[in-house]
Amino acid sequence: MNIRTKLILSVGVLAGMIILLVALSVVNLQILTATEPDSPAAVPGLQRALLWISVIGGVCIFASIILLVWLPRSISKPIQELTRGILEIANHNYEKRLDMSGCEEFREVADSFNRMAERLTEYRASTLNDILSAKKFLEAIVNSIDEPIIGLNRNREILFINNEALTVLNLKREEVIRRSAEELSLKNDLLRRLVRELVNPGEKKEPLKIYADNKESYFKASYITIINAEADDDEPHNLGDVILLKNITEFKELDSAKTTFISTISHELKTPISAILMSLQLLEDKRVGVLNDEQEQLSNSIKENADRLLGITGELLNMTQVEAGKLQMMPKITKPIELIEYAIKANQVQADKFGIQIEVEYPEEKMPKLFVDSEKIAWVLTNLLSNAIRYSKENGRVVIGAKHDEDFVEMYVQDFGKGIDPRYHQSIFDRYFRVPGTKVQGSGLGLSISKDFVEAHGGTLTVQSELGKGSRFVIRLKA
Repeated sequence: MNIRTKLILSVGVLAGMIILLVALSVVNLQILTATEPDSPAAVPGLQRALLWISVIGGVCIFASIILLVWLPRSISKPIQELTRGILEIANHNYEKRLDMSGCEEFREVADSFNRMAERLTEYRASTLNDILSAKKFLEAIVNSIDEPIIGLNRNREILFINNEALTVLNLKREEVIRRSAEELSLKNDLLRRLVRELVNPGEKKEPLKIYADNKESYFKASYITIINAEADDDEPHNLGDVILLKNITEFKELDSAKTTFISTISHELKTPISAILMSLQLLEDKRVGVLNDEQEQLSNSIKENADRLLGITGELLNMTQVEAGKLQMMPKITKPIELIEYAIKANQVQADKFGIQIEVEYPEEKMPKLFVDSEKIAWVLTNLLSNAIRYSKENGRVVIGAKHDEDFVEMYVQDFGKGIDPRYHQSIFDRYFRVPGTKVQGSGLGLSISKDFVEAHGGTLTVQSELGKGSRFVIRLKA
């Protein structure tokens, strides 16, 4: 029975009862008016009329109450059932179905609801299969990568990890998936270092030395942050991080072989170069014989080139010591002015040759002493001053000086030459790098070794330069 029929039936029943009640009341009223009210014959008729009116009135009231209760409930029940069904679907219960066969108006709604639920069930099944297939595919890709790789969500929980990473970290898959990397790192030194470098991206990252599969390997860690560029403002943009370990063992071995080779060659070259210089000293000794002008020019040329070769071999030996981690430090208390005077003395001949005036800037107040390897810091200042002279115009000037800055001492060398393009301010400290277009001869090692020497003391070596205005190199050391 549909709602319309129910309403018509209810209204008809109520109308019929009301009509019957009114008609009966009219009939009884006519009977009462036709009879003498005070006569004994009128009493039974009056009683019967009142009885019928009461009975029919009670039936009407009872029927009205039943209709008032039953009719709204019969209308609201399918609406409530539909509401519950919608809530179930909203809670991802796609198995929910509606049965409203007794209500024509809601039967079509129920059929549409059931068809929607069936399609959602099919879609969820297909989507879940697609997700599972994609997950298996991604897992296969990750495991096929022959480099250790670890994926973390934004809470730094491990989402995926391949077999290579498990081997390197000496962990089992069931121990790490969905576990906090920070929690696991408490018992794993390698993972602790990876997490620390991930949290502190500015920290200097050295190659990782790892013993795995009974062999020594070297890895370089790369950290990639996964960003959701299409996320709304109220959604997190950072989805997580990926840690990739690149095996650089082969390159490390080649680099070690190169360092050993350069060290050996440098040592072998020092002996004949020293012999050449000793022979030149004998030739220049006037007790042996006086050289004519041409012979003296040749002797000076040989000496200059031999000195340059000796300087290059010294730089190569210093570089190999740094690369091999065998740099020996012999610190002692040293005055900054002593280091500056040593650098000036070592470069005075070169400065006089080009007519370069060396100006010294040193404060009159007492300068703190340094606890450094004086030979290495003096070597750095000598190299910087030599560069300043070579890159200055003839008959120009260079400045070397020192100043006290709180708990630090800064020593600097400044020239007024062509300057360095800002693009190369970082590159000039790389090994073998030379600024494009530079005509001054050099090995490209001096600044690199200088930076290594200064950083070995816990200090910094920086450059301030503008094209056309010269360059200023600053050594900053703890006093």
